[in-house]
Amino acid sequence: MCTNNSRPDFIFMLTRNDRTVSDAMQHLQTALDAGVRNIGFKDVGLPVSELALLTDHIHASGATAWLEVVSLDLASEIESVSAGIQLGVDHILGGVNPEAVLPLLAGHDIGYYPFAGQVHGHPSVLTGEIADVVQSAVRLARFPGVTGIDLLAWRHHGDVPALIEAVCDAISKPVIVAGSIDRPTQIATLQVMGAAGFTVGTSALDGRFPAPSPKLADQLDQIMNLI
Repeated sequence: MCTNNSRPDFIFMLTRNDRTVSDAMQHLQTALDAGVRNIGFKDVGLPVSELALLTDHIHASGATAWLEVVSLDLASEIESVSAGIQLGVDHILGGVNPEAVLPLLAGHDIGYYPFAGQVHGHPSVLTGEIADVVQSAVRLARFPGVTGIDLLAWRHHGDVPALIEAVCDAISKPVIVAGSIDRPTQIATLQVMGAAGFTVGTSALDGRFPAPSPKLADQLDQIMNLI
C-alpha cells in the first residue's frame, strides 16, 4: 500500500492554469505567513531568473521548494529538469520521461515524482483506463530513483476515488495528487484513499474554497484546517 501520512502534505502551487503567476513572490509571502511549508511552481510562466528568486526565498524561510514539470516533449522536459537542478529545488513533480530524467538527477538530493499514465495537453489531462494508469505507476515505482508518483486524479474522466485507491494500493511509494482540487470533499477523499500529499494552486488563488473570504490567506487557512 502507498506510503501515507495521517496528515497529507499540502503543497501550495504559485500557479494558475498550469503556469507560474507573475505575482508569485507576493503570494509566496502570504503562504509563508500562513504557515505553509511546501511551496511549488511550474516550469512555465516566469523566466528561470525569477524562479531562482522564488526558490531562494522559499529556502531562506525554511520551506521546501517543489518544481512541477509540465513540458511533455523530451527536449523541453530535459531543459526543465536541468533548470530545477540549477535552481536547487527539493522535489520535482511531473514529466513523462524517467529514463532520460533519472541520469540527470543522479548525485543530486532531489525527490522525483513523475506523472503516472498518459498525460496530454496544457493544462495537462490524464487519459486511459484505471488499469492502465495503475500499470504505469507500478512501472515507474520500480525505478530506484523515483521517489513517488504525481497523479492527475481529478484531470481523469473516470472514477477518481477508485483511481486514487487503486494506485495507492498498487505501489509502496508516496502518491501526490495534483490538479483541479477545489473542494473539501476532494481533500477528504484523497486522504481516505491513501494519498501522501496534494497540490492546490488556481483554486486557492481564485478563492474557490468555502473559506471566510476569497482572500488567499483565508483560503490557505481553510485548506490547512482540512488536513
